[in-house]
Amino acid sequence: MNLEAEIAKIVEANGASFYDTETVTEEGHTYYRIYITCEGGVNLDLCANISRELSPFLDVYPPMSGNYFLEVSSPGIERKLSKPAHFQASIGEKIKTKAFGEGKIRGTLISANDTSFVLEDSNAQQKEYQYSQVGMTRTYYEWE
Repeated sequence: MNLEAEIAKIVEANGASFYDTETVTEEGHTYYRIYITCEGGVNLDLCANISRELSPFLDVYPPMSGNYFLEVSSPGIERKLSKPAHFQASIGEKIKTKAFGEGKIRGTLISANDTSFVLEDSNAQQKEYQYSQVGMTRTYYEWE
């Protein structure tokens, strides 16, 4: 069984889209986070409903051994891009990453496919990067 695919079915049955999962340990507690997106935005009621439906499913098919806390939330305005679908859904947004051999880069995401993406820098220069050429990538928002 593909756990993420099953989680996605439950999320989608509630009118949202599955984005990603993350397991973190903070202050001695383990959290299994499920990130969702929704047209019109994610609200607390939607997260609570999905959490209530996921909880018994994850009791039967635990995502890890040991105790953990389940959290369902939006990935946020500044979110991690780790899958081609994340890049494709973020076209037109500003992103920052570290390109191997080039260092930190920032720009606007112009296009993305299953193997690469195109970034436009502040000088309107466009460059294509293979996903394998970059490290952790995030969207970012310029606060004014």
